[in-house]
Amino acid sequence: MTTLHDPTVRSFASDNYSGVHPEVLAAIAAANDGHQIAYGEDVYTERLQQVFARHFGEEAQAFPVFNGTGANVTGLQSMLPRWGAVVAASTAHINVDEGGAPEKVAGIKILNVPTDDGKLTPELVDREAWGWGDEHRAQPLVVSITQSTELGTLYTPDEIRALADHAHARGMRLHLDGARLSNAAAALDLPIRAFTKDAGVDLVSAGGTKNGALAAEAIVVLDLAASQGLPYLRKLNMQLSSKMRFVSAQLIALYEGDLYLRNARHANAMAARLRAAVEAGLADGSISGVRFSQPTQANGVFATLPDGVADELRESFRFYDWDASKNEVRWMCSFDTSESDVDAFVAALSRLTTARA
Repeated sequence: MTTLHDPTVRSFASDNYSGVHPEVLAAIAAANDGHQIAYGEDVYTERLQQVFARHFGEEAQAFPVFNGTGANVTGLQSMLPRWGAVVAASTAHINVDEGGAPEKVAGIKILNVPTDDGKLTPELVDREAWGWGDEHRAQPLVVSITQSTELGTLYTPDEIRALADHAHARGMRLHLDGARLSNAAAALDLPIRAFTKDAGVDLVSAGGTKNGALAAEAIVVLDLAASQGLPYLRKLNMQLSSKMRFVSAQLIALYEGDLYLRNARHANAMAARLRAAVEAGLADGSISGVRFSQPTQANGVFATLPDGVADELRESFRFYDWDASKNEVRWMCSFDTSESDVDAFVAALSRLTTARA
């Protein structure tokens, strides 16, 4: 196969743009020889249960799937009756970035709550957590949070525990979208269990793809009473892999040792380097007109730029607008973002902003 792209090109658009980590590729190759039983009855998927039990508790059950949307939709569907609804932040991936899949595939009503930082609180949950027994209203039965959030912010274990206790007291369950779960663990310097199982979370969508894997995510049930029918729903939603050993082997490669942390720590560190360099440029006058719109707590940097700068900067480095009406952009760092990538990006930003000053 001829390489069709320039492997030296880097972007700050998404951690999905990165390739597969070499150790994950090696795990796929190691699982490749010979035959294994299909559809999850293989030794790699069995090992994955043991690996995830160390991160999420002995009762945890892991269901490997292909992507984050599949994990969220299928996991939430298993937590809800047909009349159930989910309370989520308005910025939640399930609300704005999954093509309506929760509604169209799972039949789930999303009750979204505006937040400034992407985080829910018990008080914010109560804006939509009402109307139980009212046949005219979809019944709010699950609260869904994201860690780290879509705005790059983090929940502390205490904040998650407060949400879990609040939800459980109202007969609701707590779901956690963990597409960037590893980045949160690295940033908080805590075991994953500290802000999932031990904080009262009932079901997790555990990420792999954004942290160096290839089409490898998992639904992890932490409270078995919170989820029903997952084996059937995973198949119904086209998330059951026939050659599941290759999905499970990737997640083992990430989570059995410390690769998930090494990758996430590096991505977080590159985001911190990017922010610090821009702050230094603003302080010494080599960068002008840039304002940060969110704290940088994981591997994402959110900022507003002077008019026209984003499009010119994108001629060299791809990244996304977050809110074009405010000139707000998002810069994401990955496990393979290098210091020189960051430095080149900041140099380009400096050149463009000072030229307009």
